[in-house]
Amino acid sequence: MVRAAALATCMIPSLPVLSEASPEFDAALLRLRTRGADDLEAVAPAVRDILARVRREGDAGVMACIEAFEKRSVTALVLHDYDGAGALARLDPAVRAGLELAADRIRRYHERQRSVGFEYEEDGIVLGMRVRPVSRVGVYAPGGKARYPSSVLMTAIPAQVAGVKDIVLATPNPNDSLLAAAHLAGVSSILDAGGAHAIAALAYGTASLPRVDKIVGPGNAYVACAKRLVYGDVDIDSIAGPSEILVVADDTADPALVAADLLSQAEHDEAAYAILLTTSAALAAAVNAQIAIQLAALSRPRIITAALAANGMALVVPDRARLLALASAIGAEHVAVHMADPAAAADAITVAGALLVGASTPVAAGDYLAGPSHVLPTGGGARFGSPLGVYDFLARTSLIRYSPAAIAQHGPSIVALARAEGLDAHAQAVEIRLAAAAAVNETAPRTESKA
Repeated sequence: MVRAAALATCMIPSLPVLSEASPEFDAALLRLRTRGADDLEAVAPAVRDILARVRREGDAGVMACIEAFEKRSVTALVLHDYDGAGALARLDPAVRAGLELAADRIRRYHERQRSVGFEYEEDGIVLGMRVRPVSRVGVYAPGGKARYPSSVLMTAIPAQVAGVKDIVLATPNPNDSLLAAAHLAGVSSILDAGGAHAIAALAYGTASLPRVDKIVGPGNAYVACAKRLVYGDVDIDSIAGPSEILVVADDTADPALVAADLLSQAEHDEAAYAILLTTSAALAAAVNAQIAIQLAALSRPRIITAALAANGMALVVPDRARLLALASAIGAEHVAVHMADPAAAADAITVAGALLVGASTPVAAGDYLAGPSHVLPTGGGARFGSPLGVYDFLARTSLIRYSPAAIAQHGPSIVALARAEGLDAHAQAVEIRLAAAAAVNETAPRTESKA
């Protein structure tokens, strides 16, 4: 009854269907190229004030922000003994089993990403790369319109596999599902705060919370802006934009499955992108019919309707080659492939955050327990970015060791390059070594060979 009443107050959504021959098509592509590029400057003044206050006032500043923005108060800002095991035991058995399965699969996937570095010797020169985990990491889990224990697993487990010793979860007023996920993911402590003030506490540290080395995880515009502004004081993973899905489909696709995948991402928030790219106008029409049918059974019709109205579209192109080229150009966070020979189609899509290949692979599988982290580049960031992984929590150190013979061999070339760049001190640092080596050779006793 509640869902029906909510739906009755919403306009039944449908994706605008744009063929490549239409004048609106190019405008739609232009919008997609700049998607997620909302001007964070709109919130930047407020975020700067929050960051400055927390940096200046520490714990007291964070607690004041919790009261002002979260409309609650806390007695303990950082929870060290958060009883995650007890929270796990209190969960519904099906939810507990799902979290435990997801944690196991995420951990096993990310164990394959471990890196041990390398070292080798070449002509008296030892070269290598040492790899170590960063010491402290902050993982952020939103606490506004929804709670995401899955995000705790997807951010903290890669850090744990990397060997990070101290993992701090920042999330406001955590419930049992979040506490249980933190326990399964190896979280050391919980910062009971959200928003820009939580990012500030992680980045700058307070009396009760030492600062971290890196902050990861998605959040709203205030969180994204705060992460951008603290970058340099700490490292971050990326600036996450709204969730997005691109479904690439031909006339063999099942419209019910296509609609279900589009709706599953549109329910995240009103700014989410749900895009169908297809070679079939008939499929686009059938998907719109399915959207109307399936929406009636869902609990978040207002959010879905707003997302589809703002950022939903169906783009119709003439052939498979054009479809695959456009899919790569869009470079979406999630790309679901509903096509004949989906594996070959996926191989031809060169840019994507995550590829969901074939009709049996819902985006929700990747969101929850397939294994790869669901923290993915958005807004076209897949052109240069990657899913969150073990490598995000590792620091690398170059190792260089020359023998006297090796520096004698390379020294003249190093000196020539340094002089060419006008850096005499660089050249001198080598020449002193060459001169010292030459002096040693001059004074070294010589043995004559006997005929």
